[in-house]
Amino acid sequence: MNKGTIQVICGKGKGKTTAALGMGIEALSKNRTVIMIQFLKGCPGKGSLDILKRLEPEMKIFRFEKSDGLFEDLSKEQQEEERMNIRNGLNFAKKVLSTGECDILILDEILGLLDQKIVEAEELIRLLQFKVEEMDVILTGKVFSKEIEPYVDNILEIDHLKVDNTK
Repeated sequence: MNKGTIQVICGKGKGKTTAALGMGIEALSKNRTVIMIQFLKGCPGKGSLDILKRLEPEMKIFRFEKSDGLFEDLSKEQQEEERMNIRNGLNFAKKVLSTGECDILILDEILGLLDQKIVEAEELIRLLQFKVEEMDVILTGKVFSKEIEPYVDNILEIDHLKVDNTK
């Protein structure tokens, strides 16, 4: 049995979710199971989720939020409702981590929950400690909290993505 890892993909640049998805697709090609839980991406009605859902049933993708706006743009009442929905997503993540329901768990934009003060670093650390030994976990988000660094095996920082279309 291999010892699972905790990897972080962070930075201000674009491509964090795409990189995590690429790692998930690579795992699928090796007959590993993958679950992705997305945070701060809005409700399931968005077009990008429609594309992602085509990866099912091989890769299971979940969003628990109901609003179609960005969290920081919501009213206080809407934010409180979304906090409850996000808590449901975190509880589901805890269940997946503790049961070993998949080989790779992608917690997309979970680091954003720290930025938005929805969770504290200590809560994320406690969540990660539920991980079964052989599971790989990928965390994404813009800002990496140094408080969780001792619990992480690899950090990939994406500063920016520059595409040159002139060639």
